Amino acid sequence: MSPSERLDQLARGENPALILRMPSGYAVMGDSQFFPGYCLLLADPLVDQLNDMEEWTRNQFLQDMATLGDAVRRATGCKRLNYSIYGNLDPFVHAHVFPRYDWEDPSYATKPPFLVPAELREDPAKAFDPQSHQDLMERIRTELSVVLAANPESQ
Repeated sequence: MSPSERLDQLARGENPALILRMPSGYAVMGDSQFFPGYCLLLADPLVDQLNDMEEWTRNQFLQDMATLGDAVRRATGCKRLNYSIYGNLDPFVHAHVFPRYDWEDPSYATKPPFLVPAELREDPAKAFDPQSHQDLMERIRTELSVVLAANPESQ
């Protein structure tokens, strides 16, 4: 599915990974939940690179990314968050928000999330499932709504 098709699907409310529409884009659950609560913020409208955004839009996107992180942290109780923006594989602006946990194996606990062994990241048992991850997604949605309501000036 192309990035524009994905955004159209999100706009129609047809993507089960949708958490919430934010001022700069869509907060969605990650395709893999190898770190429970892994989310992405997909910029809307589409733009190729963060530096191609106008300053206000870029600042709003980065604020929304941090706000999504606040909600993930509150919903999961994780010990820290990792944020990343690449755009190499999917060449449009999107941010990854990874919760990190005390229970992680020491062999990868200090490494970037994409250096976690592929057999863990790509484990079919960790794939996002709207039913089994409904409670987690709802907690993130609730926390995100609370954080957004507490900061109306950022919307």
